[in-house]
Amino acid sequence: MGVLLTGLPPSVGTGCRVLVLGSMPGDASLQAARYYAHPRNRFWPVMASLCGFATDVAYEDRLRGLHKAGVGLWDVIGQCERRGSLDTAIVRSSEVANSVGDLLLAHRSIVAIALNGGKAADAFRRHLQPTLPPGRALAVFALPSTSPAHAAMNVAALQEAWSVVVPFLTPPR
Repeated sequence: MGVLLTGLPPSVGTGCRVLVLGSMPGDASLQAARYYAHPRNRFWPVMASLCGFATDVAYEDRLRGLHKAGVGLWDVIGQCERRGSLDTAIVRSSEVANSVGDLLLAHRSIVAIALNGGKAADAFRRHLQPTLPPGRALAVFALPSTSPAHAAMNVAALQEAWSVVVPFLTPPR
């Protein structure tokens, strides 16, 4: 069996409109206590291009750039057993979902959810979709993974796929 891992807390600013949900942070992210910390993960270049901030700034500045654009981060899975960083190594029966429904109730400004990869989309459908607040209209997008393990798409192709969230971003002031 793998080790029981606990994910990161949500990073959601005031006026968040788009919640990006990954599956479960990889080892590099858990060790650094930072979202998308693996140097080859394309999340930050993709979101920087869509939200208008630089990728070569400190992590806290990138988070501020996301929050300014109305983007928050969390994961579908809050705890699980996994050996290594790959989503395929997550022990399905060990998955414990984060309380995304509660987060949506606390942040009523969220109008869209972007699922980062197939595992996030699958876990969302199984664990979270049935628990979402009733009557809440949300756009939900299952998007290609920005993980280095999903090398089939380059950054430009990922930017194109992820551009579906742009209409939901907070307009620049």
